[in-house]
Amino acid sequence: MHTEPQASPASPASQDSPASPAAQDSPGSLIGTEYEVEVGPVAHGGHCVARTDEGRVLFVRHALPGERVLARVTEGGEDSRYLRADAVEILDAAKDRVEAPCPYAGPGRCGGCDWQHAKPGAQRRFKGEVIAEQLRRLAGLTPEEAGWDGTVMPAPGDKLPAGEVPAWRSRVQYAVDESGRAGLRKHRSHDVEPVDHCMIATEGVSELGIERREWPGMATVEAIAASGSGDRQVVLTPRPGGRLPLVELDRPVSVLRVAENDGGVHRVHGRDFVRERADGRTYRVGMGGFWQVHPQAPQLLVEAVMQGLLPRKGETALDLYCGVGLFAGAIADRVGDNGAVLGIESGRRAVEDARHNLREFPRVRIEQGKVDQILPRTGITEADLIVLDPPRAGAGRRTVAHLASLGARRIAYVACDPAALARDLAYFQEAGYRPRTLRAFDLFPMTHHVECVAILEPAAKGS
Repeated sequence: MHTEPQASPASPASQDSPASPAAQDSPGSLIGTEYEVEVGPVAHGGHCVARTDEGRVLFVRHALPGERVLARVTEGGEDSRYLRADAVEILDAAKDRVEAPCPYAGPGRCGGCDWQHAKPGAQRRFKGEVIAEQLRRLAGLTPEEAGWDGTVMPAPGDKLPAGEVPAWRSRVQYAVDESGRAGLRKHRSHDVEPVDHCMIATEGVSELGIERREWPGMATVEAIAASGSGDRQVVLTPRPGGRLPLVELDRPVSVLRVAENDGGVHRVHGRDFVRERADGRTYRVGMGGFWQVHPQAPQLLVEAVMQGLLPRKGETALDLYCGVGLFAGAIADRVGDNGAVLGIESGRRAVEDARHNLREFPRVRIEQGKVDQILPRTGITEADLIVLDPPRAGAGRRTVAHLASLGARRIAYVACDPAALARDLAYFQEAGYRPRTLRAFDLFPMTHHVECVAILEPAAKGS
């Protein structure tokens, strides 16, 4: 998978910022309007659903199901299908509410976390409710039909008392304001909330001291602290015309730069990669490339995928959207010298890293390109096992149909978005595959994100 939830979204907001004068002054705007509402169920995206007395739908952040709150509109107008809002006053609190441990959480503040105000167990329950709702609505599946027990499991060590926050994010992208201060973006906004410390950042990120110095001329500063080694890396994105500062942090780091002309990542000094560990192997991850941000996620996901697939000696397998080869390496270890693995990945540097990481396996091949374009060109007509870890949008109907035609005895689908997973499960059902098991992992505590691993098999086998 190439994309990941960010602690501070670096991309522009898709609509006007709540603080934007243009949005507030537009005809029919309801921004700033307040409604007293009863809060309904949690919805996909880190908010809850409520309705005004007039029947308007509100997506309310900083609220919990069952509460009565004063909700202030942050986006939307008279003609909008729905309105976005923040709960600015809690009139009747839910039992799952806690005071947000992070001083930067709350209406109009940092947008990196969605559930700082909820007990950890409640957060996992909410994520489970979202998964169940997406399965029902988009795939027509009950949890039982999906082979899921309804639980969302925390990573080892993350099960903490209410009021405590696990420090799990090994990569944090800080936005930089006009004065050069590092911070995190506000929800659906270009605005930067300067911070002194991000509570969900790992110790390896925090010890760099990004927030304790100024970054003039920079748009973003991404801090990477490898969990499989002591490697530390900083990726700088200058503003147009900005000059790189002399990077003097509290720990030794490599420095990379995002080029203004083409968005490519280039080495300034130090290694252009970090070393990570999973399944007894070391993986090189170059140029700020994708690796799971929770330190325990790679091992947990490899175990879930291997336990679901149960690879056998001599089998053939596909690893699609393979990144630097995490699952391909695990499968290659298990299918042995007579087995074979083909990985497909669109990122050029990730392909280079995957080939380097798996160079000891002569029967592993990594191809570069988009899965829907490369896979048909390979001439492959059958495979025993398939792993796919697509980007947030999912694999899509055409790719799913192609995969189903290969007759794999089992398919492992790793998903960071329950809606995309549910849509693709519906396509797999159309193509003759059904979920055998589904597991959900809370690998992004305090946010609405959740990771799932679904194991599929031919429907006829289970009939």
